[in-house]
Amino acid sequence: MGTIKRGILGGVSGKIGNVVGSSWKGIDYLKTLPSNVNDAKSDVQIANRSKFLTVVRFLQPLTEFIRIGFKSLAVKKTAFNAAVSYNYHEAVTGDYPDIVMDYSKVSVSQGSLTPAYNTGLSSTVAAEVNLTWADNSGQGSASADDVAMVVVYNPELKDAVFMLNAGARSDLSANVSLPDSYSGTSVHCYLCFTALSNALGGQAGKSISKSVYVGSVAVM
Repeated sequence: MGTIKRGILGGVSGKIGNVVGSSWKGIDYLKTLPSNVNDAKSDVQIANRSKFLTVVRFLQPLTEFIRIGFKSLAVKKTAFNAAVSYNYHEAVTGDYPDIVMDYSKVSVSQGSLTPAYNTGLSSTVAAEVNLTWADNSGQGSASADDVAMVVVYNPELKDAVFMLNAGARSDLSANVSLPDSYSGTSVHCYLCFTALSNALGGQAGKSISKSVYVGSVAVM
């Protein structure tokens, strides 16, 4: 911004091209207008908005779970915003208007606790899924009493069921009861572990594992 001492033209006011003249506290000045931004309705921006909304809609039913799962990344942002950012960059696929979640790449938690190992998934009882895993207690930071946290997402119903305490790592399995409306549809399941002792000590990143995509199954 430049100021103008009154000369043969006197003060300057109004707009000429991309330059605006005005006065403030008796000082005449000039400033340039900002360059035009890209059209807010450009193809790229429309696609980005679609990606963003796709992620937000997926995560909204999991808000309470995400507050715990992404707590370690909630630095100068909310845990939910951290989850949106991660999944926006890592778990969205397709071109507008066919933008969808890549469920195999979704993350519902991030942390350095040793994750689940050798997982399995089945549904042999109506409106119920069973998740299994190997007991890797003692490997890395894994402990037998780490608590299993489970997410079951239903893309057809755009709904989710989750458990914040589905048992211990040493239990090797967890049964998740689902609404009757889930029967006959397919679901995607995720598993992570949390160590409550570390969480109480404020070590958010060490108190939870990165989630594992257990797979997809048709619900009985």
